[in-house]
Amino acid sequence: MKIRVGFGFDVHQLKDQHPFVVGGVTLDHHKGAFGHSDADVLLHAICDALLGAANLRDIGFHFKNTDDRWKGISSLILLKETVKLLAEKGWSIGNIDAMLCLEAPKINPHIPAMQQNIADAIGISTEDISIKATTNEQMGFIGREEGVVSYAVCLIEK
Repeated sequence: MKIRVGFGFDVHQLKDQHPFVVGGVTLDHHKGAFGHSDADVLLHAICDALLGAANLRDIGFHFKNTDDRWKGISSLILLKETVKLLAEKGWSIGNIDAMLCLEAPKINPHIPAMQQNIADAIGISTEDISIKATTNEQMGFIGREEGVVSYAVCLIEK
């Protein structure tokens, strides 16, 4: 058996009156992440972790922000496509551990739904998907609610 780990990072600008999708859940908030797709920072970090672990480059390589096919698309679709790329190389996903960094809104009530969305998209148990959240203690662009950041690590097996 071969085992690899991967690390992912993503950041998106927050804009007033824009949808805020995280982990496939639309959050009720006055600001939302802005990007080419639905700007789901959590799923983008997870995609990058998975792609990196499999040595398949990064999310921007596979889903270019200049390609209209991906404009406004749900990042759950990008995650499913990422899993297909891994499967083509014989990789399966062991677990995912992810962290969100934002001031608001509170993420904790939404974590079970996010875990379920991710589990449904990639075919593993919610027990193998950890999602945590923290603030930036009102410091920097995160503290001023100008942006949101996510980090993810994963384990894949062949």
